[in-house]
Amino acid sequence: MAERKAIPAETKLRLFSGACGHCQKPDCLAPLFPVELGGDKHIAEMAHVIPHGEAGPRHEDRPAGNFDPDAFENLILLCPTCHTKIDKEPASFPRNTLLDWKESHLANLAAKQGIRAYDERTEVRTAVAGIMAENKAIWDKFAPEHGSDFEYNPESGAAKAWSQRMRSVILPNHYRAQAIIKANLGLATEGERRTFAGYQEHVRGLSERHVCGVSGRAIRFPEAIKGLFL
Repeated sequence: MAERKAIPAETKLRLFSGACGHCQKPDCLAPLFPVELGGDKHIAEMAHVIPHGEAGPRHEDRPAGNFDPDAFENLILLCPTCHTKIDKEPASFPRNTLLDWKESHLANLAAKQGIRAYDERTEVRTAVAGIMAENKAIWDKFAPEHGSDFEYNPESGAAKAWSQRMRSVILPNHYRAQAIIKANLGLATEGERRTFAGYQEHVRGLSERHVCGVSGRAIRFPEAIKGLFL
């Protein structure tokens, strides 16, 4: 059997960003950076919808023609328990079911977290402001004084504490804030939509560094986000 290639960091980033830190099985939605692990480590597993080769769970659903089993479209992010379950009972979890989970994940997670569309802009601002305030407080206390500190000395105690807070609190908070804003973009101005696009890119960069281990591509936090829905 040919040696499998490593899944690219870009694909991992898309998976983690799309999952917002939670298992994509709709009746699970367990946090993938569990508190009991201190936020330092994730338990996420990249599950193949269609396996490599001509055997394995759901192999009979393999599409005709050229097919890359390691493509983003064929992967779903699950906790270890759910990954084991879908592969032990493939008849109960066919390809279409898993793809539906992935497609509906943000809506399912939003419903669980009480995220919804509001009637007034001020309600959206209130929902987002508390999240941003918590992130700012953590940033003020734990962020390296200079951005290069983390890059040059990732084994220092300060860098480890910062990375832990980033994974366990700041990134989940960003994912939640993004979900709230997405659910209420109908109340946003065109300028606010552009600001939100910049904010999304900022969060992608943070995910690349702290989840996928890819550094150097993050943009600065867009200060204009603080004025969203004013």
